[in-house]
Amino acid sequence: MKNNPLVPINAEVTEIIKESEDVKTFRVKPEQDLNHLPGQCAMLSLFGVGEAIFSITSPPKRDYLEFSIKRVGKVTEALHDIEEGQQLGIRGPYGNHFPIENLKGKNLLFIGGGIGLAPLRSLVKYALDNKEDYGDMQLIYGARTPQDLIFERDIFDYWPNEDDFKVNLSVDVESPGWDGFVGFVPQYLEELQPTPENTVAITCGPPIMIKFVLQTLERLGFSEDQVVTTLEYKMKCGVGKCGRCNIDDQYVCKDGPVFYLSELNQLKGEF
Repeated sequence: MKNNPLVPINAEVTEIIKESEDVKTFRVKPEQDLNHLPGQCAMLSLFGVGEAIFSITSPPKRDYLEFSIKRVGKVTEALHDIEEGQQLGIRGPYGNHFPIENLKGKNLLFIGGGIGLAPLRSLVKYALDNKEDYGDMQLIYGARTPQDLIFERDIFDYWPNEDDFKVNLSVDVESPGWDGFVGFVPQYLEELQPTPENTVAITCGPPIMIKFVLQTLERLGFSEDQVVTTLEYKMKCGVGKCGRCNIDDQYVCKDGPVFYLSELNQLKGEF
């Protein structure tokens, strides 16, 4: 039976992973498959508290969904207090998705900052599930401190051991025991100088990081059609009714959250 994205369905929390002091990943098993694609979002509701929209962190074709959630407000604070076995409401999926067909045959450059790795992770895992369709992959990812880097098993153990996958990690400030790059993600991007040849860059992170990443990619020779970003941090209702996420004539929750830079540059509003 096809799921109605406006009607919540029950989902059981089967596993909770503490990623950092303020980020947890919740693995949930919904009553039926949402049939999402990488980059899409879903609304989670906690009965008696409220609901909020989050990117789906897991790839398609699993019997579960994962959401990596940073503790920033009333709903996320309550979600961080729940335990495995608890029931949540879930509806979706919402928004468009990463251009998985257009990316076929391309090298993929993932650039993330902080919790911005969460939506990128769904595409990374999808591309790894379908490696024959994609070229080389590289991740440039940073956070404030080593303790703020999320998905430790992926970024330290699994992904660096994949064929043709480079993982480059950074932290913003000097930290005891850290011997990697120290500096902001755009600085690391500039130092690494990835080639734009047959490559698409996909980026997500804090707005200020995205701003300087886009400028750096332009200097490196990436065209507007070689850069994809997701603006899911702007969304609230998920169905284009509240108006919070509109940029010019576009609603991020309906027309996005995924955009090519060429599309964003046609808009008059701030993004």
